[in-house]
Amino acid sequence: MRKRARAGALLALCLAALPVAAASLPPSVSQGGLVATIVPDGSTATVNGKNVRVGADGMLVFGAGRDEKGPITVVLNLPGGQRETTRIDVTPRDWPMERVNGVPPKTVNPPPDIAARIQREQADVAAARKRDDDREGFSRGFIWPVVGRISGRFGSQRIFNGTPKSPHPGMDIAVPQGTPVKAPADGVVTFAKPDLYLTGGTVLIDHGFGLSSNFLHLSRIDVKVGQSVQQGDVIGAAGMTGRATGPHVHWGFNWFEVRLDPMLLPGIAGTSPH
Repeated sequence: MRKRARAGALLALCLAALPVAAASLPPSVSQGGLVATIVPDGSTATVNGKNVRVGADGMLVFGAGRDEKGPITVVLNLPGGQRETTRIDVTPRDWPMERVNGVPPKTVNPPPDIAARIQREQADVAAARKRDDDREGFSRGFIWPVVGRISGRFGSQRIFNGTPKSPHPGMDIAVPQGTPVKAPADGVVTFAKPDLYLTGGTVLIDHGFGLSSNFLHLSRIDVKVGQSVQQGDVIGAAGMTGRATGPHVHWGFNWFEVRLDPMLLPGIAGTSPH
């Protein structure tokens, strides 16, 4: 009963944040958006042909990436033997362009040895995102990790020192150096290193079901791998380590390898970090 109540609480948040019909799958989802809903207990599911976890309480989550065109095909195999197929439209978004100058040149066009290091470090972070277990640390929704001005938005096309780079994979919040950074939801720390070349102090928190938050450019890390954290726990401090031109917190959010927009998360959508 407790799990069902928690799942219902998250569903209520999602109903407010996403265009959902009743407690079923939504007819559409925005690019960068998270879908979280309840399906009949004992169901199995695939999303675009990939097997995905369905919780003991019927919880099902998945996301639409920045460049997802859709439709997303969800197949539910119900306990009675029926099969339901739902095609979810993906709402496109206009992505702004952001020019960032004054970035250290070696972080924009790194020499071969540095490029190899970056590749290794990014592979380690990607491996941590593969975790998939039945914890529902996301079930209470999310809170802002810091209070400040949004200085960079998810999905924007970044141009560093005049050189086009990959779209921004998260959200930046400008805050003073040393500002405490809080866990936005319950989870387990799966990555924590202070000195990655591009992202500096980096922490990844797994919330269960393939959902994870990452925090970059930290000046201090207060947690270690394997540690459980609760929503609101301090995990470190804001900084400008790695490729950064000023103190801020980068908050990225993933469903496995799919990058999602933290601004669309339940509990965050429609609110401000001020």
